[in-house]
Formats: sequence, C-alpha cells, structure tokens
Amino acid sequence: MSAPRVVRVLVVDDSVVVRKIIGDALSGVPGIEVVATAANGRIALTKIPVVRPDVVTLDVEMPEMGGLETLVAIRASWPRLPVVMFSSLTERAASITLQALSLGASDYATKPNATSMLEATEHVRAQLVPKVLCFGGARTSSAPARMPTPAAGSPATGPLPARRPGGSGARVEVVAIGSSTGGPNALAQVLAALPAGFPVPIAITQHMPPLFTRMLAERLTSSSSLTVVEATDGAELRPGVALVAPGDFHMEAVKLGSHARVRLHQGPLENSCRPSVDPMFRSLAEVYGPSVLAVVLTGMGKDGTDGAGAISRAGGSVLAQDEASSVVWGMPGFVVKSGLADAVLPLAAVGAEIALRVASGRGRPGAGAGSAEVRHVVA
Repeated sequence: MSAPRVVRVLVVDDSVVVRKIIGDALSGVPGIEVVATAANGRIALTKIPVVRPDVVTLDVEMPEMGGLETLVAIRASWPRLPVVMFSSLTERAASITLQALSLGASDYATKPNATSMLEATEHVRAQLVPKVLCFGGARTSSAPARMPTPAAGSPATGPLPARRPGGSGARVEVVAIGSSTGGPNALAQVLAALPAGFPVPIAITQHMPPLFTRMLAERLTSSSSLTVVEATDGAELRPGVALVAPGDFHMEAVKLGSHARVRLHQGPLENSCRPSVDPMFRSLAEVYGPSVLAVVLTGMGKDGTDGAGAISRAGGSVLAQDEASSVVWGMPGFVVKSGLADAVLPLAAVGAEIALRVASGRGRPGAGAGSAEVRHVVA
C-alpha cells in the first residue's frame, strides 16, 4: 500500500512572525507539509514551479508585489492551483479579500488577534487546516484540481435518496440562502439573476467575520437590482430587500404582530459557525411554515442540513447547488444526500429557478412551482 499523500503548502507573507505562526500551525498536522515560504509575491512566483505546492496561502497586503497582483499572476500561469488568501480584520483588507475572491481565490482565512503565540497558532490552525486539506486533498502536484467554473453544471451522478412527498404548494413568501466557501461569488451570480421589484424578502447567511459581511452586502447591492444590507436587530423582512447576517451573530426571524423581523444574537456556535445557516432556516420555518424557499449554495461542512430538514417538515421547498458548479460540495452535498433537495441545480440556473418559484401563484403565466421529485437541471 502506498503512503498517504502529503499536501504541500507554500506560505506567502511579508511578516517573519506570521510565516512562523502559519508554519507552526500547519507543520504539526499529519498530512500537511510546508515546503517553502516567501516574503512577497515576486519570490513566490519563482518558487511555485520549483516546489510545486498543492496549496498557496497568500497574504493580502505585501510590499513590492501585493496579494491581488500575485493572485492574478498565479491564475495566469497556474489557473487551477488553490490559493487561500490570508487577511487581517480591517476594512481595507476585507475589501481586497472580497476582490481576490472575485478574481479566483479559492477561499480566505483571517489573521489572529491574539495575545500569545500559542493562541495565534491555534487560531491559524483552526482557520487554515480544514481549507488546506480540502483544497489540497484532491490534487497531486502533477495534476492540479479543477477549479469549478461558476456557470458550468451537469447532472450529479449516481442515485439520490428519495425526497419526501411534495410540500403544500404554498406561495413562496421568503427566500433563505445559506453559503460558505465560494459563497460570495455564488451569491453575486444568483442575486444578479433576480429581477428588480422582487416581491419577497431574502435572508442570507454567509460564513464570514464581522466587517466582511457589511462589505459583502455593499458589493452584492452594486452587482444586482436588489437592495442588500447587513441585517440589524429588529429589522423588518421586506420585499426586494436581502438581509445578510452580520459576522459573529446568528440571524433568526421572529413574528411581531403582522411583521417578520430579525433577531440577532451571539448564542453558541453551530457547526463551528456564527453566523450559522441552521438557526436562520429553523426560525424561518417556524415563522413562514410552508412558504419558505431555502437555497443551499457551495460551502464546506454540513451547516444548513438540520435547518433544511425543518423547512422540509414544515412543507417548504429546498434547492441545492450541484457538485459540478460548487467550489466545495459540502453543504449542498449533505442536503442532497439527506434527501432534502427538491431540485439540484448548476449555479447558473439557481437564480432563474428562484424567480420562477416566487412568481408561481402571483399571476404570471407559465410560472410553475416545479416537480416535488428530486430533479437535476442543466443550464
């Protein structure tokens, strides 16, 4: 039997201290090897063909050649090499990180705000190890992993679990979207496909830290016909407005009189996340019952599966992004394998499907609610 393959990592950061913290955090993990470090992008570009990394961690802000410039150069020469941006929790760094994701970065991690080297190392280990193993585990140095094209899609292969019998057929009154790794770009594509004057509210939980979620909302507003804002406690869920759960807060819906409003809280992490998709989904199922349309997009882990089950039991509908168009088919994959998906769609078809289902029962000809059976749609 051959030995398990080790994921080879190139660490790029201008700080000697940060390079040591990342190196210590990753080198202590079985199956990961830091094969080289670089103090800036120019050095990194000379080392990639020599050390042949499986994953690159890339500092957002560096002298001489910064993270964005380096990322563009990596994508030009090594388009399928996974790159995880390493960002500080500042407004400038958050803006650059979101831009990096739009330029093809695989994911990002945040730098520690720690008082000791041990605490900093543990923070980095928790942030980076799952992503390094995820992105590097499917690759070999000679055959880099495919980075999915967001617009591409094909039917998933193999049998899927049977779906529960169809829901009540109630008119959709709220759309709930959960996403993680690859989510910012996926959200941008989905929301851009929705029409102006969208007749129902949208609630979004994207795994992101504070500050990042506000900037994500601003970017989504600029790229769609909707108003997208970071949610505030007590905000009303209103048609045509998409509310994004703020970093480090769970977002739930509560019924106050005739209106549904947002409740933000810092309850325990769920699925190691705050915000988490599950509490949002569960609360919307309680408030809206069968009138919820849930959408689970690309993301690592299984957050959203429990909440999708609550929506399913309430008679609502669940859409899941397909594997071919997902950066990571964790969250939607768990939903599909649990038999909770009404439809499994390539990313390019998700926005149109949402619009179609929301239009159903609102007097628009030809707008049907879709099949209650699990189905696969090819763009």
